Amino acid sequence: MIDIRPRAELGGAQHGWLDTRHHFSFADYHDPARMHWGHLRVWNDDTIAPHSGFPTHPHRDMEIITYVRKGAITHEDSLGNRGRTVAGDVQVMSAGTGIAHSEYNLEDETTEIFQIWIYPDESGLPPAWGTRPFPAGERAGSFVTLASGMTEDDDALRIRADARLVAATLSAGQVAEYEIESDRKVYLVPASGRIEIGGSIAGAGDGVAVRDESRLIIKALEDSEVVLVDVR
Repeated sequence: MIDIRPRAELGGAQHGWLDTRHHFSFADYHDPARMHWGHLRVWNDDTIAPHSGFPTHPHRDMEIITYVRKGAITHEDSLGNRGRTVAGDVQVMSAGTGIAHSEYNLEDETTEIFQIWIYPDESGLPPAWGTRPFPAGERAGSFVTLASGMTEDDDALRIRADARLVAATLSAGQVAEYEIESDRKVYLVPASGRIEIGGSIAGAGDGVAVRDESRLIIKALEDSEVVLVDVR
């Protein structure tokens, strides 16, 4: 099953400084049919105005991945971590027993991010945070794992969940494949461009929910960047 969820039909809100779209129920958006996708709980598509952002707020027992699509985001937390993550790179935060953090767009341009929450395999662990660059050239034409809790993904940023986040940049006409194990689900979103998948078309910001498939074949109809999460 491959279900296309057009960006225009997603939940969301406009707060002036923040234009957000929710792929799953979040904040004031509630859809009992879209509470989660396996262990994937949140996929928010956030556009943040210059010199604004999320003030300090707490989290616990959640794996939170921020994928920066445009601009940069600056993170500070109660552990003393501070970092700036730029377009194409990722940061991960394991909230564990509790952490408070802020995320601001300190740039002179708009920042666009995907914020992705995954249920952890185990609760009550110490909180942690990390970030690393992933040059786009490393994932040109095929998927590269950026964050993962799976043992085979040694080079990825670590999360505490049986899940992985991968991304690919595809030129128009290029095809990327992704193998799916039998007991898993996939959710993917084109960060830019337009793709064909399973005979359907998905554009930038559209969600694609996949289950009961063993392999995805994704063709770029124009230059595209695709972000995919694989979960139980």
